[in-house]
Amino acid sequence: MGSIIGTMGCSSSVADRKSEKVIRAAILIQNWYRFTMARLEMRRRYSLSIFQSIEYADEQDQLQLSNFFTFMLDHCTHPDSVSHIFTSPSVSQVVDEGLCLTEFEKKIDVPDSYYGPRLSFPLTVEDANALLHAFRNEQLLHARYVLQLLCETRRVLKEMPNITHLSTSYSKEITVCGDLHGNLDDLLLIFYKNGLPSEQNRYVFNGDFVDRGKNSMEILIILFAFLLIYPNDLHLNRGNHEDYIMNLRYGFTKEVSKKYKDHGKQILCLLRDVFSWLPLATIIDSKVLILHGGISDTTDLDFLNALERNKLKSLMRPPKSVSNRQDQVKERIPTTRPSKHIANQNVAGKTQHISSSGSTVPSGSNLPPDPALKEWKQILDILWSDPRSQKGCTPNKCRGGGCYFGPDVTAKLFERYNLKMLIRSHEFKPEGYEISHDGKVITIFSASNYYEEGSNRGAYIKLNPELIPRFVQYQVSKHTRRQNLQQRVGTIESSALKSLREKIYAHRSELTSAFAQYDLNGTGRISVNDWAAAMESVLQLELPWRMLRPQLAQMNPDGEVDFMSCFYDLKIGQPVKEVQPALVETLCRYRKDLEIIFNVIDKDHSGLISLEEFGQTWKLFTSHLGIDVYDDSLDKLVLSIDYNKDGHIDFNEFLEAFHVVHRLEKKANS
Repeated sequence: MGSIIGTMGCSSSVADRKSEKVIRAAILIQNWYRFTMARLEMRRRYSLSIFQSIEYADEQDQLQLSNFFTFMLDHCTHPDSVSHIFTSPSVSQVVDEGLCLTEFEKKIDVPDSYYGPRLSFPLTVEDANALLHAFRNEQLLHARYVLQLLCETRRVLKEMPNITHLSTSYSKEITVCGDLHGNLDDLLLIFYKNGLPSEQNRYVFNGDFVDRGKNSMEILIILFAFLLIYPNDLHLNRGNHEDYIMNLRYGFTKEVSKKYKDHGKQILCLLRDVFSWLPLATIIDSKVLILHGGISDTTDLDFLNALERNKLKSLMRPPKSVSNRQDQVKERIPTTRPSKHIANQNVAGKTQHISSSGSTVPSGSNLPPDPALKEWKQILDILWSDPRSQKGCTPNKCRGGGCYFGPDVTAKLFERYNLKMLIRSHEFKPEGYEISHDGKVITIFSASNYYEEGSNRGAYIKLNPELIPRFVQYQVSKHTRRQNLQQRVGTIESSALKSLREKIYAHRSELTSAFAQYDLNGTGRISVNDWAAAMESVLQLELPWRMLRPQLAQMNPDGEVDFMSCFYDLKIGQPVKEVQPALVETLCRYRKDLEIIFNVIDKDHSGLISLEEFGQTWKLFTSHLGIDVYDDSLDKLVLSIDYNKDGHIDFNEFLEAFHVVHRLEKKANS
């Protein structure tokens, strides 16, 4: 009996030891899993931070470019070459507004070879379904129908107030969608999950329908078609990208010109007018305010509801009174990003932040109030501002326009107008939405895969009669389903770092100078802290540089950074012997700006501009930015690219010579 008990006791002890080993192994696996997931989440977050910081820096550059157009008009010896982008004939001059449908029908023939949708007005649900089917199959709507649709859309929009008032009593729920940015798949997925717009299924689309994505035109056509069919049930707010100058940089102008070569100019001209007639905001049950960007401490809904919204075709073109006032207080206006690049040190006053809180006209100036200025500021703030957790209202330095508004600013507006909730869009959110200001402010972002496939979910809001928001998330996935989490994060990280390295290379000279200030002995090495400080002082992206250092620069065994290793794996696409290094860097940095400017000058969309036009534009551009370059070097370069010596250059080919190539990536692809 004793031996049996002893055996049982021994077995119990062995079982306990085995159980203990299993638990230890499980804890080790769990710790490893948590550590791995934490590292993946850290990589994902800093990758998204890189994307967002570069996006906002690009928006500041857009402001600088719009200032250049003004400068160009003032100084160009042949102003006709650029004036058409601001002084195109009004749409009513292009075609008599009252004769839109019949005139386009007479003037624009639809050939028998066209197999796309054929619209007849007034539109029906069958027409909308035909459009959806055609766009799923990558068909284009004929230009005649596009122009007729835009004319009808403008006619309907002109009858709408600046601020639309809706009630949930007429339907069970109202769906609110955020930025789509040309991602047609997201819109189609929303309609698949949530149903098509109808009297029983009402929608509010909160701006930024266009730019960045490749199907902005199709999204507009679908939304405008449903607006014409259900004008009381589908509602559109204007976003900061419903702006023809923004469209020059972010792709929509190029998309329209490519898809509608013969009638692109007419379509863009009409769209400029249509965008200006989009309502500014929507209010549901007198409690929920929906607008694209945000608010400021001076936002006045009564004033916004009374102004003539169509006067402001672009917020990138402030009223003339603003420019005049800037001249009067020029010495008091700071540059947008004072340390970003040397050029701005020479042009203080040409590039400035635009907002009503800390605006271009200092509050201390004794200048009389101007109605046009107030209208511009009010609209600018509701289309460009972002919420922050800190109290107060301060200039939005990241974007260069609008303001940051705190919970106290939200509470003040809610108290004044008896509101309960603010729904806004305008900002990328990894989960498609975000709640802030103690639940009073909701950001909704409907473009999934915004920066890179797998980078984020999209979302929309369902509001019931009790005004309780319900969030629906989704993600269009064509390839990511075949990837595990580590592969998806790796793809996002790789793309983000590629964009960051290109920005680093474009500022090589300034970074080298900044590093040298810390390298007093000329060793080529500095501490990690000094390296991070130099990176931020030049690029001003507010990124975790110490964390990013292993991805960007090499470190020696002593713990110091070899700062020139930032540039080891980067070079300009094609070796260009005729260009001095400083000019290469300048052309690389301003490729996007120059592409926009050249496309503006190229009226017939041939891709060619004369050597004289090129030279004059380049001199104006460098003069505006305060860049010192040698004309001889540029002249030699331009002449070398004029291959057939006909006095014209293919500027797309010219700019292609100045894109950054990643050497390691090039080897992998070869």
